Amino acid sequence: MMKNIFKILFLLVLQFSLQSVSAQELNCSVQINSSQIQGSDKSIFDVMQKNIFEFMNTTTWTNNVFQSTERIECSILINVTEQISTGNFKGTIQIQSRRPVFNSSYFSTTLNHLDKDFEFKFNEFDNLEYSKNIFTTNLTSVLAFYANIIIGLDYDSFSQNGGTRYFEEAQRVVTNAQSAQETGWKAFESERNRYWFAQNMLHQNYAPLRTCFYRYHRLGFDIMAENVANGRIEVLKSLMLLEDVFKRRPGNFQLKIFFNSKVDEIVSLFSEGLAKEKTQVTNLTNQIDPTNQSKYEEIAKGK
Repeated sequence: MMKNIFKILFLLVLQFSLQSVSAQELNCSVQINSSQIQGSDKSIFDVMQKNIFEFMNTTTWTNNVFQSTERIECSILINVTEQISTGNFKGTIQIQSRRPVFNSSYFSTTLNHLDKDFEFKFNEFDNLEYSKNIFTTNLTSVLAFYANIIIGLDYDSFSQNGGTRYFEEAQRVVTNAQSAQETGWKAFESERNRYWFAQNMLHQNYAPLRTCFYRYHRLGFDIMAENVANGRIEVLKSLMLLEDVFKRRPGNFQLKIFFNSKVDEIVSLFSEGLAKEKTQVTNLTNQIDPTNQSKYEEIAKGK
């Protein structure tokens, strides 16, 4: 009897351990919007959604072991706007990710980015294959690029420059894709594409932004369960670091990416702040993020 009980306990522990070890880094939801594509048979988009979901969630992206509860929450929305030919599609891809705030049920958005340079091939019976060393398809390269960006940002939010290795992996994807026919990979095509996203994350000029990202989350939001006022002060201090980035290159791509994910959170946080904090943060954000000025005006109307 006791032997059977120990055997059952051993099997349960082993099963739990295997589940923990096999848990991948991402917990990624995937949605395909094909409403703009004519035709009654949309089954290929169901297969596409399933295959992309499996690709993102079962690929091993790091050498680290993640518990199932530690997986990074993220989502992908692909809006297919045109079917160029059989198996050839054009559209946009929106990538979002978030990380938990210490001792709370709140999640802070780490990425909210819309990539409009998205053309890809997909056939119903294709396997999504990716290699770190060569370019295979544009679809898997774009997915791998953003998987590494998501992981890099998550690691940066928990430790100073913790995501460097994954930004380097994203840059490797860019390098391998220089032979691709599709756009979004080359420096001369645009100042706001995947090439510059990876390049900027590793460039010394943007070091203050990465320091801001770490301090914003780890020293700011992660202490708010204990002291909201002190956490807000640290968030304000972190945002002040972005002024140097702005002065180097006003209106740059990386600041836009940062504020696309943070503007609503900043407004919500400082609407509850002291009058002096409201003035400081609105003066700063109106200067370095003028696109969202109407949103920052809501801070003054808060409590």
